[in-house]
Amino acid sequence: MAAPTRKKNSGSKKKHRPHGNPQKPRVSGDPRVVARATPRDWIGAARLRTLPLAVSPVLVGTGAALVVDRSFHWVIALCCLIVAVALQIGVNYANDYSDGIRGTDDHRVGPSRLTASGAARPRTVLVVALTSFALAALAGLAIVIRTQHWWMLAVGAACIVAAWFYTGGKRPYGYAGLGEVFVFVFFGLVATAGTSFVQSGAVPDEAWLGGVAVGLLACAVLLANNLRDIAQDRVAGKRTLTVLIGARWTQVLYTLFVLVPFAIAGVIALFYPAAWLTLLALLPGLSAILIVWTYRASRELVVALGLTSATSLAYAALLTWAIVG
Repeated sequence: MAAPTRKKNSGSKKKHRPHGNPQKPRVSGDPRVVARATPRDWIGAARLRTLPLAVSPVLVGTGAALVVDRSFHWVIALCCLIVAVALQIGVNYANDYSDGIRGTDDHRVGPSRLTASGAARPRTVLVVALTSFALAALAGLAIVIRTQHWWMLAVGAACIVAAWFYTGGKRPYGYAGLGEVFVFVFFGLVATAGTSFVQSGAVPDEAWLGGVAVGLLACAVLLANNLRDIAQDRVAGKRTLTVLIGARWTQVLYTLFVLVPFAIAGVIALFYPAAWLTLLALLPGLSAILIVWTYRASRELVVALGLTSATSLAYAALLTWAIVG
């Protein structure tokens, strides 16, 4: 009599997807021994190319505040700058941590990440991210104490929560095509209007228009970044807006995000003629657009990202000078 045979399971096994806060983080990347992160690696992980996106709304918001109150409140302005830069650095390290433990950064095209490469312990990267958020919170608290606008604490908390859940948590919104929406809101409207309000007690039209402009340029930087990583993100299951709409429509949307701010500057120039000088910022902007449409290697988009970030800073500086002057 033949021995009974075991029935093979023909069903497909469900793939396990690690979430953003695992009990035992899985670090992606090459399992070979790698050198520990150097100070230069840590500075690189802060992604200095993105820092102008934090400076731009503070510049425009301060210029708009001077329209209402001609007194320059430099202490509050400096605190606003610390909040914005610390949040930007914090979200960059938080992304490094969250994407690294998920495995999203496997076979990364751009600059290597601390967590994914194994150059730094995930917990250490997380601590640095949280420290940056804490610094932003302290600077924000100083602003609230100085201005007595206590309800602004809720705005600051919302900014930190949004920064963390971009790629952190079980359901990060950056993995659902909503990254550009939150970048536009927090690094555009909230940062610019908030900077203007805490210095002057008002948010004039200049702040809203400028906030829309710098918010769109910040979104353009994110699109360039996601276009570079589109193939990797598809494999990793990261459904960015670029993955959802495809490379061609991303190029179209990127072009609009870069050019629309200059149309806004044209409107502002009706009241502040010197705003036409913002067209000088088109030089790096048009170069970035050309790269986005003609690139052959994904690494070229790193250059486009840097040029777009530089466009944002130049645009903000020239617009602020036009308004204040």
